This record gives sequence, structure tokens and C-alpha cells, in this order.
Amino acid sequence: MSLISASLFRRREAEEKGLRIRAVWVGCDRGLLGDRITKYWVMDAFQLQETRPLWPGVFHFTYVENPGAAFSLFSGQGDWLRWLSLAVSLALAVWVWLSPRLNRWEQWGYGFIFSGAFGNGIDRFATGRVVDFLDFRLIHFPVFNVADVMINVGIVCLLLGAWFVPHPKRR
Repeated sequence: MSLISASLFRRREAEEKGLRIRAVWVGCDRGLLGDRITKYWVMDAFQLQETRPLWPGVFHFTYVENPGAAFSLFSGQGDWLRWLSLAVSLALAVWVWLSPRLNRWEQWGYGFIFSGAFGNGIDRFATGRVVDFLDFRLIHFPVFNVADVMINVGIVCLLLGAWFVPHPKRR
């Protein structure tokens, strides 16, 4: 095989792979867009610590900044946390790219997880804190954001893909 035909083969293979995992990128794009728009809205329309009830005592918008991970774990450990989250995101991206075949549920799941990881990662690298604002007071749950929702939706998609999509039998 000549150098040119080998290069064309690799290019075609990469294009086909990109099409096979298109839902990953669409899910990532949509989730990241929703996360960024809502965070910009909250930062523009609210003062830090301000809360506005949508359903008093049940659901509020409350603008807080979280210097840690989920549930404020590792608060004050921003430097290594941002690099760890970047490393995990990159490792997951490589794993998805190298996966032989992902079903639709898996593609959407990884896309949503990426959108959440990237959305919170942008915050961590830009300010060292993540903007949170979704506040379910009825169950006293920690304040969270759209990126967190996307990560959880992605996990549900992965579980659905694992449980309900038949996998080819291995020899």
C-alpha cells in the first residue's frame, strides 16, 4: 500500500468513526450549550447567594459557587481537582474514540457526560469554582447545575444501553 493510499484509508476510517459516534458530539454540544446559557443567565441576573423561589419550599434558583466537586467534596483543592477532571475527561474521550461500536444509548450517554464534564471544567479552569443554582429544598439536596444534570442523564443512558440493547455474542 502506498503512502498516499494509506493516508486516504486512515482519513476515511476516521471520518466513518466520526459518523458512527455522531450522537456523542451532538449530545455534548446540546448539553454544553444549555449549561453555559443557564450559568451566564444566573451570573447576570442574580447576586451571589441570592435565591428566588419558583415553588416556595420545594424548588428555588439559588446562585452559589462551589470550589469543590459534587456536594462540595475536596473544597479548596481546586488546582489538582481541575487537572484530575481534565485527565478523566480526556481518558474517557480516548476510550469512546477507540471503542469499536457504541449503540445509540451509549453515544448519547457519553455525549451528555462529556457536556457536563466540559461545562464544569470550563468553570473550574476559568474561576476555580463551579456555578450552581438548581436548589431542591424539599429533599434538602445540595445546589447543582445543568452540567450535573447532564452527567446523571448520561449515566442513565449508559445503563439503558447496557440493559436494553442486545450486544452481539462474542466467540
